[in-house]
Amino acid sequence: MMKPITPAGEWDRSRAPPPPPPRLPSSLRGYKSGRREHPTAPDWGSLPKKMPLFLFLVAFLLPPGAGAGDIIGGREARPHSRPYMAYLQIRSPNGGSSACGGFLVREDFVLTAAHCWGSRIAVTLGAHDVGRRERVQQRTTARRAIRHPRYNPQTTANDIMLLQLADRMRRTRQVRPVPLPRAQAGVRPGATCTVAGWGRLGLNRRTNKLHEVQLTVQNNSRCSRRFNFFNGQTQICVGNPRAGKSAFLGDSGGPLVCNGVAQGIVSYGDRRGTPPAVFTRISAFMPWGTTGQP
Repeated sequence: MMKPITPAGEWDRSRAPPPPPPRLPSSLRGYKSGRREHPTAPDWGSLPKKMPLFLFLVAFLLPPGAGAGDIIGGREARPHSRPYMAYLQIRSPNGGSSACGGFLVREDFVLTAAHCWGSRIAVTLGAHDVGRRERVQQRTTARRAIRHPRYNPQTTANDIMLLQLADRMRRTRQVRPVPLPRAQAGVRPGATCTVAGWGRLGLNRRTNKLHEVQLTVQNNSRCSRRFNFFNGQTQICVGNPRAGKSAFLGDSGGPLVCNGVAQGIVSYGDRRGTPPAVFTRISAFMPWGTTGQP
């Protein structure tokens, strides 16, 4: 039985002091500048210093379209109906533990949020109840964690991380990758998408069972007014404030799935779970795979 662990990262970014935005190399074509950093785990090696490695992995290891935070106002998901969902148990260098979501994009790679980094990450796939050892679960660890080179922990810009798994997962009915979007094939305001996770159901309610919620993509202006560092080019504003439904603590790193495609990654929002919340826009990072060269 897994021990309960606390959600990863700070959720609230609405009142963060505005540091200067990071400057990106001029050689990065197709990137629209955006707006949380832990040291890379010693046993994984240092974070790639050159952009092309990250670009290469996104381009060739995670081809677009390949078969490749908690939930408020949602419901328990049908068991194993989201076979791409990954549950991450994270150990920090200081000995603390936390949890995040993630999603399988290839048999040996999981995509998640950069702020979900740790010195050791245990990965469980095929789970519905993470408090039990279900027969269909597949477990491994992250052999390597590759955060985006321009990830900024203070503004949560470029909050995306690729986990290379120590073992390849077997494709089963309970474990399958989710497709990724094509470059700049983003989701538009008004689209109805789903988010799933094992996070909190409210400020004082936790769950071991996967929950899901339908959320509506909002106009960028809703998040621009609320969060100092929101950037609509690289982030998605999700959740109608009047609907009272949102991702919340513990769902960080999980996917925003629209029409069967993972379009976003749960990044941050209001500490009380009040929508909207901010998601990393996956399609904004896909051009690097076709324009970045070693």
